[in-house]
Amino acid sequence: MADTALGAAQQMRAAETVNAADPVGDSQYAAAALEAHKREGLELAVRARWIAMAVISVFLVAVSPTWDVLYYHGILLLLCLNGWLIQRYGQVGRSRVELLLIFMDLLIMTVGMVAPNPFSPSDLPLAMQYRIDNFLYFFVILAGGTLAFSWRTVIAIGVWTSAMWAAGLGLAWWFADPFPELTAATQAAFGPGTELASIMDPNSFNIPLRIQEIFVFLLVAVTLGISARRFSRLLMDNAGLERERANLSRYFSPNVVDQLSQNDDPLKQVRSQDVGVLFIDIVGFTRMSAGQDPHRVIELLRAFHARMEREVFRHRGTLDKYLGDGLMATFGTPMAGPQDATDTLACAIAMQEALADWNRDRRRRGEPEICAGIGIHYGETVLGDIGANRLEYAVIGTAVNVAARLEEMTRRLQAQIVMSDDLRGQVMAEGQAPELLNDFTCHDGQDIRGLDQSMRVWSVTATCG
Repeated sequence: MADTALGAAQQMRAAETVNAADPVGDSQYAAAALEAHKREGLELAVRARWIAMAVISVFLVAVSPTWDVLYYHGILLLLCLNGWLIQRYGQVGRSRVELLLIFMDLLIMTVGMVAPNPFSPSDLPLAMQYRIDNFLYFFVILAGGTLAFSWRTVIAIGVWTSAMWAAGLGLAWWFADPFPELTAATQAAFGPGTELASIMDPNSFNIPLRIQEIFVFLLVAVTLGISARRFSRLLMDNAGLERERANLSRYFSPNVVDQLSQNDDPLKQVRSQDVGVLFIDIVGFTRMSAGQDPHRVIELLRAFHARMEREVFRHRGTLDKYLGDGLMATFGTPMAGPQDATDTLACAIAMQEALADWNRDRRRRGEPEICAGIGIHYGETVLGDIGANRLEYAVIGTAVNVAARLEEMTRRLQAQIVMSDDLRGQVMAEGQAPELLNDFTCHDGQDIRGLDQSMRVWSVTATCG
């Protein structure tokens, strides 16, 4: 019967609907995360039931090698069939058909425990069926029901089982054919009218004890139901945390997500910090996309963004935002690192290498090359959340504007990367990978739109377009 406990537990998962009024159901992401687990659990439970039924059927033959054991084999077949129907009609959400099948599961169990085997010539009074304590198997079903993550279903199992057991008790008491000679022998042995004689009487159903069983069972059902609800809340909360981590991973590299998840300081604390800023933009994208099918243009942008985003995260950067056919990334946000400037430069070089690999594939397919200009700078920015109800983590300041202007300068200098002298100096100060600076050429006295003073910049000549 323990297999039925597992089956009922998993069946209850699919029968439960997330209540919109319940705080547990507020997270649609969490509900979606549990849906696959519920379906998988239901299928595993049915397979477990079939295996357990086969084992029990062999065990019954070994214990009682008589023809009347076929009655119990019939009950096992009914439970297997009912499990198959539950798998067929089970769904995530409230289903009347599924609830009916679960009810039938418990009913089949009750009949198999209470009703005597019609093919077995037993000389025991019907009341003796209740002395075998088969009712204990329902506690296994109830405990397994907590695995369904549904406190309502756990309590429903308790109520349905108690009602069925009480009904079975009443019918057995009403239709029982007592053996008066056994009662007389008990009274002769223990004294007529004594409590011991009443307890030992084979014809006695011991009604107070049966009521006690039902009462305790209901108490345990309510307690387990409350525990199941708390466990469900915990699962939802954990799923919500995973959703938040997934959202963070869209913007931050994995190592930064790990730091944020362990950080107690809120990001909304505004502060100044030196960071590396990178802007990249496709050269001539407007001309390239003119007259093209919009779907092909979107596919091109997705492929471009995917390659560039991968390099940002690989170099411990933060994807700040997409800018049409380009993007902005920062390095050293939200927490500064020991080689933010080096990571910025290494990412820019890796982006151009990724574009070179992509262009080799595009040339083989007869498609035009994708050229991009990159501007990188290192300087002071202001970090913090902006907005009222909908917050956005922002990096603002002159350093951001300078990096954007350097990216624009790639057209004028015919360069694929334009780097500020400030970033170059910081890379040298960090001393992590000075060889990254080898291929850059110096340009003194470059005017930067929006700045009063000219700047020294460094560039790498474009190799495509």
